[in-house]
Amino acid sequence: MENAKWVLDPTHSELTFKVKHLMISNVKGEFKTFSASIDQEDFSKAKVAVTVDSASVYTNNEDRDKHLKSGDFFDVEAHPEMTFESTSFEKESDDEYVLKGKLTIKGVSKEIKLDVEFGGVNKDPWGNQKAGFSFSGKINRKDWGLNWNAALETGGVLVSDEVRIFGEVQFTKQA
Repeated sequence: MENAKWVLDPTHSELTFKVKHLMISNVKGEFKTFSASIDQEDFSKAKVAVTVDSASVYTNNEDRDKHLKSGDFFDVEAHPEMTFESTSFEKESDDEYVLKGKLTIKGVSKEIKLDVEFGGVNKDPWGNQKAGFSFSGKINRKDWGLNWNAALETGGVLVSDEVRIFGEVQFTKQA
């Protein structure tokens, strides 16, 4: 069944990120609203498409979330969505893949690479076939024009340029 379609199960999925703050600790955030699909039974030939609601960013701090939604960062009024479209999904071993594709933030598209761990396929109690994946990667936020920062009195900057991206995602096979 080459043309199987898998769609994201949002109740069993999360998309998170971490950024170094004050050069001493990490701040974690997440995007609460996103969708994704995989269009093949054979994941190594699959096309992956993801759409993220930029305004769904959440860091457990209302002021920081407002700042992230502003023109200094995601500019959610002008750019309500971020997207990812795969260009390759290469199998490295039984459960490890490398996913490459174009990430678009604020109208800027750049290729990124994500390390993916395939958790397997199983049926839920209602007979739905599910597939699970974990992924991680890093980007430099300045590549997408997310340039805001503040210098620290002691040297260094308030927010690092490197952003680490993580996901735990579960897909449901469509009949």
